[in-house]
Amino acid sequence: MEEKKDPMAWKVVQSEYLYRRPWLTARRDHVVLPTGAEIKDFYVLEYPDFCNVIALTPDGRFVMERQYRHATGLTAYEIPAGCVEPNEDPLEAAKRELYEETGYGGGEWQHLMTICPNAGACTNYSHTYVARGVEKVSSQHLEASEDISVVLMERSEVLALLHRDELHQAMMAAPLWKFFATEALPSDGPEEGHDR
Repeated sequence: MEEKKDPMAWKVVQSEYLYRRPWLTARRDHVVLPTGAEIKDFYVLEYPDFCNVIALTPDGRFVMERQYRHATGLTAYEIPAGCVEPNEDPLEAAKRELYEETGYGGGEWQHLMTICPNAGACTNYSHTYVARGVEKVSSQHLEASEDISVVLMERSEVLALLHRDELHQAMMAAPLWKFFATEALPSDGPEEGHDR
């Protein structure tokens, strides 16, 4: 069956790579829009897909991480995350990242959402999974560029981070907000994030 062409798709007249490295690939496209407008220098950043995990222990605590991010100069809380390797299933990548970064594993897993980090300029997607009932099964297996502290947090503490805008990574804040919005309990507190 022939795939329907998107009537809003831009026509690529020419495309060239300006820079190609594992963590940064920049492309310049010469495109023509359906309106007839022409953009000779439209820049696209190619990144691998990402994955992240909202991991919950059997007693309902969140497996969170705290690490320094050089690009923003901030040390902040995050959920376990990483890149999906070429030809790797996003779920398997998420399980691998949780294990390597925190030493936690097992549990019951389900897909929560897949979003584009920046659809206007980047090619990749971010896949989020919820893992319930994870347990400590190993020590961390960190790469040389990783310096990660693992912190177990109560539901109210994670909500408080969200309400105070202290989860700076948008690809982590968005799924956490969805998680709380779709699994809201009567005990969820007001804006301060404290249980009633």
